[in-house]
Amino acid sequence: MNTDEQTNAKAAEIAAINDEFRRNMSGCLMTKGVGQFAPFVGEIFELVRTYTDFNEDNDPFGEHDFGSFEKFAAKFFWKIDYYDQNLKGWCDPMSDKCRRQMTIMTAEEY
Repeated sequence: MNTDEQTNAKAAEIAAINDEFRRNMSGCLMTKGVGQFAPFVGEIFELVRTYTDFNEDNDPFGEHDFGSFEKFAAKFFWKIDYYDQNLKGWCDPMSDKCRRQMTIMTAEEY
């Protein structure tokens, strides 16, 4: 397996883990800006859960760790970050010690 194939295989593994994490919505935070859409938060979460619009612009490494969409005349982002067990620093997303944290925010808050 060459380097590009290894990189693509690793990205595909990370993407699968991130997709499962995002669908379960465990470790998810929303910002104050998203909270302003209170009657529609459930729908916003569902759009994140079912998101499939990955492309070169929003997913250049193929890891499915970021997405954006427009709804209710606003633009929303979601982002998955990787932390160590103490939530103090970055952790390899393939590590079994990695703790994922997803944040849903409005574009203005980015």
